[in-house]
Amino acid sequence: MKDFLSVLDLGTPAALAGLLDLAVQLKADRHLGLKAPTAEALNGSHVALLFEKPSLRTRSTFEVAVKELGGDVLNLSTEFAGGREPLEDVARNLERWVRVLVVRTFAQMRAELLARFAPRLHVINALTDEQHPCQALADAMRMRQQWGDCRGRRVAFVGDGNNVATSLAHVTSMLGITLHVASPEGYDLPEAVVNEAQRVSLDGARVVRFRDPREAVAGVDAIYTDVWASMGEEGELPARKQIFAPYQVDSSLMAGAARHAMFMHCLPAHRGEEVTAEVFESPASVVFDQAENRLHAQKALLLTLLANGTK
Repeated sequence: MKDFLSVLDLGTPAALAGLLDLAVQLKADRHLGLKAPTAEALNGSHVALLFEKPSLRTRSTFEVAVKELGGDVLNLSTEFAGGREPLEDVARNLERWVRVLVVRTFAQMRAELLARFAPRLHVINALTDEQHPCQALADAMRMRQQWGDCRGRRVAFVGDGNNVATSLAHVTSMLGITLHVASPEGYDLPEAVVNEAQRVSLDGARVVRFRDPREAVAGVDAIYTDVWASMGEEGELPARKQIFAPYQVDSSLMAGAARHAMFMHCLPAHRGEEVTAEVFESPASVVFDQAENRLHAQKALLLTLLANGTK
C-alpha cells in the first residue's frame, strides 16, 4: 500500500484488522512517552500537511502522531494547492523532500492526482468531498473496543449519504458489520459505494439503504449521524434543515435501537440539528472516544505506510 486515499486501499479485512491491532497497541504504549517502542520510528522523516479545508481533529492528531513517532511536520500554505503551479508539479517537488503528504481537499481526484504524479510519496486522504477514510479507521477502532468481534453487528447511519457515510460503509463491511443508511430522497448513499462495500465485505455484511430512519435503526447496535450540511454546503443549510428534520437523532429515535446502543458522530456536531443535546451528552455517546482514536489510528496508518520506519 503506497497511499491511503480510501479504506478500500487496505485491500482486505485482514489488513484492516492488522492496522487496528497496531492502533490498539500504540494507544496502550502512549503513556511510555519517549520510551515507547515506536518513539523514534519516524526519526529523520518529514510529513507534510496540505489542508484546503478547516480542521481541528485531523490536523491536531496528525501533528501529534508524527511528533510522537519521532518525525517532523511541515505545514504547507493552501496557496500551494495548485493555485501557483499545477498540482502535479507540487507533488513532484514534495516527493523529493518529504515521505508523506497528508492532504485535506475538495474533489477526490485531487488527492488521486497527487498520488499518481509522485510515485515516491505516500499520500494520505485526510478528507475529500467523497471520502473520509481516517475518520472511518477511528470509528472502526471504537466499534472493536465496544464489541470485540464485530461480525454480525448492525449500525445505522442517519442523514446525508456523504463522505463520512461512504467511508463508514467501506469499513463496516470489512469488519463484518451490516450498515443501514437512512437518507431523504436525493441524498442517498451512491449505488457505486454500496457495490464497493459488497466487494470487500466480511461474512456477508451488507449495506442497506432506507428512507424511514425508524425502520433503519430498529434493533441496531449503534446509531451514527453527521452534520446536515458539510463544508462547502453551508449555503444549502436553510433548505436542508427542512429536508433533514425527520432524520434528527433524538431520544425517541435512540429508543428504537438496541438497549445498549452507542451514539456516534464524526464531529463537529450541531446540537439541535442532526442530534439533540440530550443524546449528544448521554452515556450512550462515544463521540469523544472516536475523536481520541484518530490519533492512535493515524499513528498506525503512518507506521503501516512507512513499514515501521525501516525503509
